[in-house]
Amino acid sequence: MNRFVTAFIAVLPVTLGTLLFAAGVTRQMRTSAFGRTKDGQAVYRYVLGNKNGGEAAVLSYGATLESLRIPDRNGNPADIVLGYDDIASYEQGTSFFGGTIGRFGNRIAHGEFTLDGRIFEIPKNDGANSLHGGTAGFNKRVWTGVVRSGADGEVLELSYTSPDGEEGFPGTVRVNVTYTLPTDKNELRIDYRASTDKNTILNLTNHSYFNLTGTLSQTILSHQLMLRAREFTPVDSMLIPTGELRKVDGTPFDFRNPTAIDARIGQNDEQLNFGEGYDHNWVLERTEESSLELAARVYEPTSGRVLEVLTTEPGIQFYSGNFLDGTARGKAGQVYGYRTGFCLETQHFPDSPNHPNFPSTELRAGQTFRSTTLLRFSIQFVTKQPVLAV
Repeated sequence: MNRFVTAFIAVLPVTLGTLLFAAGVTRQMRTSAFGRTKDGQAVYRYVLGNKNGGEAAVLSYGATLESLRIPDRNGNPADIVLGYDDIASYEQGTSFFGGTIGRFGNRIAHGEFTLDGRIFEIPKNDGANSLHGGTAGFNKRVWTGVVRSGADGEVLELSYTSPDGEEGFPGTVRVNVTYTLPTDKNELRIDYRASTDKNTILNLTNHSYFNLTGTLSQTILSHQLMLRAREFTPVDSMLIPTGELRKVDGTPFDFRNPTAIDARIGQNDEQLNFGEGYDHNWVLERTEESSLELAARVYEPTSGRVLEVLTTEPGIQFYSGNFLDGTARGKAGQVYGYRTGFCLETQHFPDSPNHPNFPSTELRAGQTFRSTTLLRFSIQFVTKQPVLAV
């Protein structure tokens, strides 16, 4: 059985709640206008808070995680996700900041797949391939938000109906994404649910870019990453999986023990050259199919912030912000330069419909798709890292 073996030395039993001046304060979800899309649709911003002072802001445009404020080891909260201040920037942007991705997260080779003997063609928006649902995926749609908060935490449920044939995909798909910020826990839970009236394919994820320094113009190269995976899915020069499941042993893709992102990112490795850094899917080690289990852990030494990612999904895409080039100006005019954010996209594998040996992404009529990702935050006061045994 896989084990997560903790090797902390003299770690203080301090939670974020004990650090925050706002401890014990009851929060109410706040809703405000965020502007209108170019075709006149109103967009709203929902701010979820908890009694510890934790805060997450979500937009109805793209069911987007726009802001996530987490304190450092000194109790100073800061926003740790990249994003924009206005709706026009989200509409024009091509980096998918914080968006809910669908119908199909990641790449589909040549913009086509076969389902029930029929070939479907979808937009090629990444060279010869399709990326993140096509030219106008779920992150470019306006969702409907409903507040369902209760005594255990603040809850926002967003829904969107994707009509049959949208971006070339079959079936009318009804999707719900629920963000939950518990009252007394420093974690953000994202639950996905979907159904369809025709057989289709589906791969949902969130595309947040994290920077745990809290200064979104700094690079993420000193962050220490751990991935609970023995294998990854190598790609060709177009970043399409070859179909192989390759062992991470002896490669720059071995993050089973905490490793700085920049430790091996510059090696002369074919896979790193293809991705211009890390932009690959890891095959997660699981003890039970579809259970919520640890997938990744990231520690940022200067702030002490720790992010753990738990998921029910079989894979996770680690992207090291290789294509951020400084042209995107984000919140408060911050320039998002090269490798100023990293993504950990919980998912089924890229191009799954074209690889029968990958876990299936088919959603059949009458079935319900369910998936959960949990972002769990804590503070670390020493540099000794956990050791992952798999």
